[in-house]
Amino acid sequence: MDSNTSVDELHWMLGILQNVDVGLVVLNRDSEICLWNGFMDNHSGINPGQAIGKNFFSLFPEVDEPWLKRKLDSVFLLNNRSFSTWQQRPYLLKFDSYRPITGESEWMYQNLTIIPLASVTGKVEQVCLILYDVTDVALDEIALQKANEKLDLLGRTDGLTGLFNRRAWEEYLNTEFQRFKRSGHSSCLVMFDIDHFKKVNDTYGHQAGDEVICEVATLLQEVKRTTDCAGRYGGEEFAVILPDTELEGAQVFAERMRASVEGRAVVHDGQTIQFTISLGIAMLQYGDNNGLEALERADKALYQSKEGGRNQVTTYDEAS
Repeated sequence: MDSNTSVDELHWMLGILQNVDVGLVVLNRDSEICLWNGFMDNHSGINPGQAIGKNFFSLFPEVDEPWLKRKLDSVFLLNNRSFSTWQQRPYLLKFDSYRPITGESEWMYQNLTIIPLASVTGKVEQVCLILYDVTDVALDEIALQKANEKLDLLGRTDGLTGLFNRRAWEEYLNTEFQRFKRSGHSSCLVMFDIDHFKKVNDTYGHQAGDEVICEVATLLQEVKRTTDCAGRYGGEEFAVILPDTELEGAQVFAERMRASVEGRAVVHDGQTIQFTISLGIAMLQYGDNNGLEALERADKALYQSKEGGRNQVTTYDEAS
């Protein structure tokens, strides 16, 4: 092979390195930049003349130096590749995205590969950082994840009230029951339903009934704590889990809820609809096999409230 052929090959090899659609950065053991290709020039605004010979971390002080140095040291020591994906770390260098018009992402999501570059003696004196633009892949995966989360939320949420549906609420109850048995902290359940709800539907229509249900759900969101779990258990029936709550605290919650509903009215087609609720309370107990046993006790207390004249609160101890 003559010298002209060697020069030609070197020329087109350098052309490939400069124009390949990935970032290429070669660092020595002192983290000084030995190669800086066109991708890095285009996206950083720093040309090779400004980058070559400079310390990488001085040039990009925003980079997590301890994290990257651990990876570099591992590659130098073990002569093995190292990787980082956008899921682990969205980017190494915060380059602007090519997609500013869509507004989907302000920056470029990146995957990073670090490969050892051994000398003729076999010793690794340099490493190459390969930066891949994976913004399209990342945005597609994020969009899919959001869609799945939305579907999951829809599957767990009551469409009328926005509260948990029965299935999701019972799953939460099971989780709370297991936590209760581990922690030993008292927890209570409250069941309630709207008094004479069938009469509301028969007198004012089902749309008015839906408005009453929504109004009760709104009041429930106002009265409960952020740590409480509220669900529409079915029809006009609601259920609430009160973690870390003794009976006395549950009674205070239930009475506030009862009074709030009694003091609220729904206006439908010019007609004022007033309504009340009846409530039952029960505690989780160590002897229970699951949370549904406590739910049955709360339901019995609710039945006792209805038998006692409605618009009142009953605990299971009183019902038994």
